[in-house]
Amino acid sequence: MNYLYLIFPIVIFLLLGIRIVRPTHRGLIERLGKYKKLADPGFHWIIPVVDRIFMVNITEQMVDAEPQEIITNDNLNASVDAQVYFRVKADEESIKGSTYDVDNYQWQIVNLARTTLRNIIGTLTLKSANSERGKINTELHETLHKETKSWGIEIIRTELKQIDPPSDVQETMNKVVKAENEKIAAIDSATAAETVADGVKRAKIKEAEGYKQSKILHAEGEAEAIKLVNEAADKYFIGNAQLLRKLEALEASLENNAKIVIPTGSDLVNIIGEMAGIIPLERKQKEK
Repeated sequence: MNYLYLIFPIVIFLLLGIRIVRPTHRGLIERLGKYKKLADPGFHWIIPVVDRIFMVNITEQMVDAEPQEIITNDNLNASVDAQVYFRVKADEESIKGSTYDVDNYQWQIVNLARTTLRNIIGTLTLKSANSERGKINTELHETLHKETKSWGIEIIRTELKQIDPPSDVQETMNKVVKAENEKIAAIDSATAAETVADGVKRAKIKEAEGYKQSKILHAEGEAEAIKLVNEAADKYFIGNAQLLRKLEALEASLENNAKIVIPTGSDLVNIIGEMAGIIPLERKQKEK
């Protein structure tokens, strides 16, 4: 029974010294306040009370620089926020540096990022700051990488979350963008109307050209008909041009069923009779 009283405290003592380090962490073992060794992933036993182990996360982490008001080069207050992605390097010197060379490296990174953003954006106008986000990210990353290198920290990337102008400036910018869009839409509408008008114009021109061509062809047809009539008149009515005109007038009148009184013994009666095979009365009497 006396042995049990002795074994039980020893077992408790051994259990209190057990430490398990996960693959995502590394451990710093200190003995009486002095660095002793690095604890890699796996099982470790430390002397309770005498030794202490501090876990350091070596996975990629993110901190938010938190929104802040920054005065731009054109004296506008811009609300700026950014995120910083980083990790503690896994080698022993980096693990020691992140613990012994800087107090609370996450908080230090946030403040360093905020200060760097003020220095960068303070030299830019609001418009250029919005259009040069890539440049701002690059400068922020380079500065943080340089300053945290001695802490055993690797800055993986930085991202600007927002660069927002004051509400009144934002409203004015929205109006400018809206007016520009309306201007573009008006230009497009005018161009479309001009295209339609041009098409109508071309159609009218083609219609007029067709009408002109038909008139020319009609006139050419009439001219050809007159030519044929003249040739016939020269052949069959030599010296009787006036009589030919009278026949044409008679033909036009008969087409409209008009009644015409012709004096007896006129040349026109004699011609009509000859054309119908009838001999005028006066001629018959003379023949008798």
